[in-house]
Amino acid sequence: MTQDELTELLNLSSPAVAIAFVDNPPVGIERVDRSGPASCDYWRQAAEGRTFFTLADDHKACPIGAHTHHVLTSADEQEQLLGLIQNMVGLSYIKMEEVPSIPRRVEPLSVAVYGPLASATLPPDVVLVRGNARQLMLLTEAAQLAGIAGVGPAMGRPTCSVLPAAINSQTVAASFGCVGNRVYTGATENEAYVAIPGKHVGAMVDSLRTIVNANAAIEQFHRERATQ
Repeated sequence: MTQDELTELLNLSSPAVAIAFVDNPPVGIERVDRSGPASCDYWRQAAEGRTFFTLADDHKACPIGAHTHHVLTSADEQEQLLGLIQNMVGLSYIKMEEVPSIPRRVEPLSVAVYGPLASATLPPDVVLVRGNARQLMLLTEAAQLAGIAGVGPAMGRPTCSVLPAAINSQTVAASFGCVGNRVYTGATENEAYVAIPGKHVGAMVDSLRTIVNANAAIEQFHRERATQ
């Protein structure tokens, strides 16, 4: 299984991104050259073909991303997170009682390695696919066929919580994305995300081959029927 199969089967315009969470910086991979404004900014850089690692401090610019990635923070940094959440509550964007239910990685973040799945040298903990409705429909059907479909609805804000949602449940998780993510990644209004637990990517691709072929045949049947 290769990322090229995902790209070919789904006709993706943005390459799938592999993310691995490890204890120490990997040999032969450089640290990101600058800390991004949000953790999802690293998704954009990886989709552009870069392979790099980040440390916990590289995720502190976005308090929400720091929370979902389980970055250990100081009292002052926790206060910044609370202030941001209170602003969102004041805008009726989120309710305070929702905060504890936001998915979060179990283990504190030490090192995160990002890169295109096609050139990944480490087994990914999660693979992130960005695509349009039809592409994500095919992925969702493949997850159902593979027996790893998530039980919950597609998620909204914050988009970065789709990563721990997939990792913690070991099922496929989907997110419609949030406005912050679209600013930092350049995702269009017609794109959303599916996160696949790393160890299930091979099974997903196997199922995806079947689903793509089946959809082609079923579409032809319906188009012929529609003209009658």
